[in-house]
Amino acid sequence: MSAVATAAALTLPISFTRSSKLLKRREAKSGLRFRVAALIDQGGASEGRKYPWTTLFEVEDPQSKFPQDKSKFSTIDQALEVARLDLQYCDWKARQDVLMIMLLHDKVVDVLNPLAREFKSIGTLKKELAELQGELAQAHNQVHISEVRVSTALDRLAYMETLVNDKILQERNTTESDATIPSPSTSQESSSFRKSGNHRGNLNVSGAIKPYNPRMKNFWYPVTFSSDLKEDTMVPIECFEEPWVLFRGKDGKPGCVQDTCAHRACPLSLGSVKEGQIQCPYHGWEYSTDGKCQKMPSTRLLDVRIRSLPCFEQEGFIWIWPGDAPPTPSIPSLLPPPGFQIHAEIIMELPVEYGLLLDNLLDLAHAPFTHTSTFAKGWPVPSLVKFLTPATKLQGYWDPYPIDMEFRPPCAVISTIGISKPGKLEGQSTRECSTHLHQLHVCLPSSRKKTRLLYRMSLDFAPILKHIPFMQNLWKHFAEQVLNEDLRLVLGQQERMINGANIWNLPVAYDKLGVRYRLWRDSLEQEEFN
Repeated sequence: MSAVATAAALTLPISFTRSSKLLKRREAKSGLRFRVAALIDQGGASEGRKYPWTTLFEVEDPQSKFPQDKSKFSTIDQALEVARLDLQYCDWKARQDVLMIMLLHDKVVDVLNPLAREFKSIGTLKKELAELQGELAQAHNQVHISEVRVSTALDRLAYMETLVNDKILQERNTTESDATIPSPSTSQESSSFRKSGNHRGNLNVSGAIKPYNPRMKNFWYPVTFSSDLKEDTMVPIECFEEPWVLFRGKDGKPGCVQDTCAHRACPLSLGSVKEGQIQCPYHGWEYSTDGKCQKMPSTRLLDVRIRSLPCFEQEGFIWIWPGDAPPTPSIPSLLPPPGFQIHAEIIMELPVEYGLLLDNLLDLAHAPFTHTSTFAKGWPVPSLVKFLTPATKLQGYWDPYPIDMEFRPPCAVISTIGISKPGKLEGQSTRECSTHLHQLHVCLPSSRKKTRLLYRMSLDFAPILKHIPFMQNLWKHFAEQVLNEDLRLVLGQQERMINGANIWNLPVAYDKLGVRYRLWRDSLEQEEFN
């Protein structure tokens, strides 16, 4: 709100003028009669003049409307009203700051007025300008403080709105649980939120890892980086407990076929790629990217085809559609924001179920305790960690860490971290930080106890790092160190989960994003996802 007012005020065509009274006095002293049209008003009294833009600053101070005791609220609505009044006050204060800067600019114009310079020494002018420069610097600093206040107030208001929504939906859940017949018209949004209102009783992730629901397959999955799939090479992968192999056809486009020869079930990935066709190492049968057998040496060619998946290349990824439903016409974008350059692309195979790895990646509160030898070394343990979701259910930002995070269905975690220098944090939000690190984690469900992790790291600073030899190896070493710190914990969770422990037995406030991922997955598997 105040940012809009500030921008509007600073872009208005403002004419700074000198009072005609001062002009008349100086004309009388010097006997000269001339005007500087750009700086001197043409005779009308400018003092007290109302400019069209001054209405921007004629805003009542809202402090008089504040309740006497803001520490106690009888209802959530009262708390929300206080947050709204806080925002109004920040807006009013920002307007006053901008007005002060404009008035100080008026004074600067007065000091630099050619008429004023005739009656003042250079030393006096320098002194006045130095004083005004100090006042301007102080006023500009005050504007920045006001901007931070507005940002904080907006965050607080968003948090209050989240609390109100959660309370309303929790009450709705209680009301609906009393009904004998549930409503058949259950949307994805209301279903997930009703569960989140009482997730402690509903969320149970325990026991043996179940086979994946077929509905989980009906998404586009990035399975490798384009740079790893070169001409005449292949990349074998597992996806939902099925073996596949990627290679490029004669036209250079990628293809994905079953990693099993139709003849004697030999893994095709043990063979080679010849002129855009994958050749079985057992008897030389060759297949194109659509799965059709093109060559059968030493025998008559039969009409044979192996399974293939829809496969496309976009934004540096190779994507496949493993489900039975028709593929969606568009593939989601996973590119970093504008201004970032990709510095590292790393693939790792991890011996954990992909949901457990996503749970870990969506949790930041564990960092000061788990990653004490890597990126969180020296981090203080905050008194309260919160994850706020002002935009949508599956994305938001951490408080007090300057980190934005999002779960992007079906299996991606995107985070932007504000940093001042490697290993250090600054500010209360990513917007306040001068440099940023952008991370993408894609957790491909290879099997019920194995995950293929694709990691992409981007920076909006230090582009020269891309040209340092062996830098990719250094990034990979660091990423493996961080993951190994997590892996020993997640493997322990997996073992106890299989033995019957509920890994989501007692979620707390900072588990919000992980809980919402689990609710999304449950709703999908229970065929409540549209």
